[in-house]
Amino acid sequence: MLNTENTEQIVAGERKFDLQKLLAPMVLILMAAFFMVVTPSARSVTALVNVLNASYFIGFMALGVTFVIITGGIDLSLGTTMMCGMLMGGLSLRWGWSIWAALVFGIVVCKLIGFLNGVLVAYLRLPPFIATLGTQMMGMGFGAIATKVMTMRFTDQSFKQVFYKFPNSFSGNLAFLRGFPIGIVWLFAAFIIAWVVLNRTRFGRYVFAMGSNYEAARLSGINTRFWQMLVYTLCGFFCGIAGIFFAAVYTTIIPSTGNGLELLAIAGVVIGGTSMAGGTGSLTGTLIGVFTMSTLRQGLMLMNLQGHWQTFMTGLIVVGAVLLDQYRVKRASAVKKI
Repeated sequence: MLNTENTEQIVAGERKFDLQKLLAPMVLILMAAFFMVVTPSARSVTALVNVLNASYFIGFMALGVTFVIITGGIDLSLGTTMMCGMLMGGLSLRWGWSIWAALVFGIVVCKLIGFLNGVLVAYLRLPPFIATLGTQMMGMGFGAIATKVMTMRFTDQSFKQVFYKFPNSFSGNLAFLRGFPIGIVWLFAAFIIAWVVLNRTRFGRYVFAMGSNYEAARLSGINTRFWQMLVYTLCGFFCGIAGIFFAAVYTTIIPSTGNGLELLAIAGVVIGGTSMAGGTGSLTGTLIGVFTMSTLRQGLMLMNLQGHWQTFMTGLIVVGAVLLDQYRVKRASAVKKI
């Protein structure tokens, strides 16, 4: 039985942990306020739209990889998986398919790559870093081979109206939505569904259980290999969704475009407070982390700083987030030992 002093220490530890959860939204608010003060153009609607445009296709990948990281894994193939799916979708347009059939085909390709990652990690027991690094290079090479290193274009206007911006034909009470990025609405809808799956279903409980103690989860009767494979397949599905919105915004898909985008998604997850050690994580934090990173990149751009400064500052924040995560883990361990 715990004495009063120990109980107070545990409560204090829990309060500190809760305060640390608020760090990500506090950083986002302070960062946005800083850029608004330093750069007047950051106060415009255009600046907000640019932040949102830079957020949502990265946000979809980040939602998917959050599940993977909570299990204690990693997926380095996010960017090339997304591009490979859309390259195959663009190629199917040249075969005479409709735009909608092409998009579904692209998502299927992404899910198959995610499934391959799951098989390599869960059944063949390859380290996630090595397995997904391999599929990253395979996806980039396959997309280039299949398309003969040709650029794929998505120019269908009906497609862009659904996934890019609200049409300018809106009038009356809806006039304020003209030109507003519709992708952010889809992102929040996906976030709600993913949040329910992670926090209110058996699948979500298994995700946390595998990340907390994989062997204990297996011994308790959970088919850990199957559920781990499903996590990577789900991540591939989110990459396919992200590819659709990337194609809607940028129209042109080049085989090498996706290389490096996975780092932005993983950075958003880490900044949002999901532990790289597995077992803990939050989709809400992931969304905040993605917006924080997009705000930083757009703010530095408005300050006329070059791209390498944006990369440097993003890396600095990621390092800080990882150090905070290590501190959190040590504090939690210290509380449990009391």
